[in-house]
Amino acid sequence: MAHIIVVGNEKGGAGKSTVSMHVATALARMGHKVSALDLDLRQKTFGRYASNRKTFLDKAGLALPSPRYHDLPDIDQASLNPGENLYDRRLSAAVAQLEPDSDFIVIDCPGSHTRLSQVAHSLADTLITPLNDSFVDFDLLAHVDSDGKRIIGPSVYSEMVWNARQLRAQAGLKPIDWVVVRNRLGAQQMVNKQKMGTALETLARRIGFRTAPGFNERVIFRELFPRGLTLLDLKDVGVKQLNISNIAARQELRDLIKALNLPGVNADF
Repeated sequence: MAHIIVVGNEKGGAGKSTVSMHVATALARMGHKVSALDLDLRQKTFGRYASNRKTFLDKAGLALPSPRYHDLPDIDQASLNPGENLYDRRLSAAVAQLEPDSDFIVIDCPGSHTRLSQVAHSLADTLITPLNDSFVDFDLLAHVDSDGKRIIGPSVYSEMVWNARQLRAQAGLKPIDWVVVRNRLGAQQMVNKQKMGTALETLARRIGFRTAPGFNERVIFRELFPRGLTLLDLKDVGVKQLNISNIAARQELRDLIKALNLPGVNADF
């Protein structure tokens, strides 16, 4: 069976689609069969990223390893069973179709609470939650007191992950490996950054997730999107010598892939 990676965060702007595309492409470049789904049916940033990649590579005459992007299939509502949700059927049909010929399925969720996102979380073998390094975004996971030291209680998103874990346990499936990725980090060791680290360590023990390093804030990610490229593609498209920022960003991707500890994956790329 395919290993399902869900990238979820109910707050926009945390870099979900960038993480999704880089993880999916890295796995494809390592020789794995990777399928991709975008559950943000309105904006489809991940889907547009994949479409931009196909368009650019076709025009450039390049055949680079890539995730295979799929839209959710259309379902005739008349075929639904009584009480069955249309979006449940669309997602389950997509996963059932992709699993036989995929090593990994990467699912990018919208930055809001939707039925599709809720169901996708219950399918996750690995859940990646990118998180901007601020207490505004930390509030997605838990509520803290005014000095940022004492955790008052979990957020609605954490409760949704808990419910997804319960559903998997009831179905006899293995637990979700939840990985919170500290994304868009600043370069300086500021007091807020240290407080965030301490708060995340405390919360990780309390509600059961791991933390992993993500990407620093870099202009290169905004420049790659229109061509659908990732950090791993630069030399293949004619960039002879990477600058220091690009080299550092590639190392961040290596560190992230290693930290995810995905089955059968060697992150030496």
